[in-house]
Amino acid sequence: MLLKTFGWSFAVTALGLVAAVFYGGWTAFGIVAILSVLEISLSFDNAVVNAGILKKMNAFWQKIFLTIGILIAVFGMRLIFPVVIVAISAQLGPIEAVDLALTDKDRYQELVTDAHPAIAAFGGMFLLMIFLDFIFEDRDIKWLGWLERPLSRLGKVDMLSACIALIVLLIAAMTFATHAHQHGGAHVDKAQTVLIAGIAGLITYMIVGGLSGHFENKLEEEEEREHEEEEQAARTGKPKSAVKLAGKAAFFMFLYLEVLDASFSFDGVIGAFAITNDIVLMALGLGIGAMYVRSLTVYLVRQGTLDDYVYLEHGAHYAIGALAVILLVTIQYQINEIVTGLIGVVLIGASFWSSVRRNKRLAEAEGGGDNAKAEVSSGV
Repeated sequence: MLLKTFGWSFAVTALGLVAAVFYGGWTAFGIVAILSVLEISLSFDNAVVNAGILKKMNAFWQKIFLTIGILIAVFGMRLIFPVVIVAISAQLGPIEAVDLALTDKDRYQELVTDAHPAIAAFGGMFLLMIFLDFIFEDRDIKWLGWLERPLSRLGKVDMLSACIALIVLLIAAMTFATHAHQHGGAHVDKAQTVLIAGIAGLITYMIVGGLSGHFENKLEEEEEREHEEEEQAARTGKPKSAVKLAGKAAFFMFLYLEVLDASFSFDGVIGAFAITNDIVLMALGLGIGAMYVRSLTVYLVRQGTLDDYVYLEHGAHYAIGALAVILLVTIQYQINEIVTGLIGVVLIGASFWSSVRRNKRLAEAEGGGDNAKAEVSSGV
């Protein structure tokens, strides 16, 4: 099972590391290995969230996610995206941008760094909306009950997530503008860019997330209508299998997944520049990491890990919230990538440990009746 799930990742790792040695010797080998670990550590929460969405899809769309999706993730976000940033920010053609990336690496890094505020604003807003919509939703299972119960009550206010996200964006843009003005005004105009990029991130979330949610709701209605048929079939000894997302619902969910993956990859792409400004090594290292994230997503779905460890999804969303805040903070201030990676790992580790403890308490409460089980499910 493990080899089947991670087989392609192992193969890509071997090929990537060999290519690195041929490209730049053992130094390049080391850089690619470090970048791979960086990407995996920064994107573990991505895999958990992906798994929560992917398990709703049928087998066909799961395959699309693992084939076309991986091409978009590895080649699109880890190779083409940094070049596109340079092409737009420096107003260059695609061929000129690639030539710059390969021949003048310092200038290339400078241009990507210059575009960072806009990238961070877009990705930060998209991820912040995911986090806010999660914590404001009333859920049967709560991890941090003392926090999630009052927030779920607040969540009944319409458009609260969007209002909070816009307030956060305004604060980030104004802080950036104030700081730039105090230091000579060289980047005052970029405050407007931050604002526009952040609003674009919010709009992207609303369109893609809204469409996927709309079709998912339609599917749920369809499932309710089929519920009686399933019960009848069960009585005759032929139970129907659960309906999985297909057609338009799965297509928009796939789009949502790809935008989500893109937002997650921003910090990895930008963070990679702290290690190297060589686009080839960056693509190799981050591409290997992206493969493991995909394999880990499949592993979580096939093993039913999210069903067994119910707080994992909570931990991943809190990690998303932390990453969103970090991205918005990095518009103005530099934060070490190790800190970013560790926050996600700690939050997911804590949610996993809480899930293990919950499972133990549930096992102990088996003889205590429904009231004891309800207490365990209510969150810590």
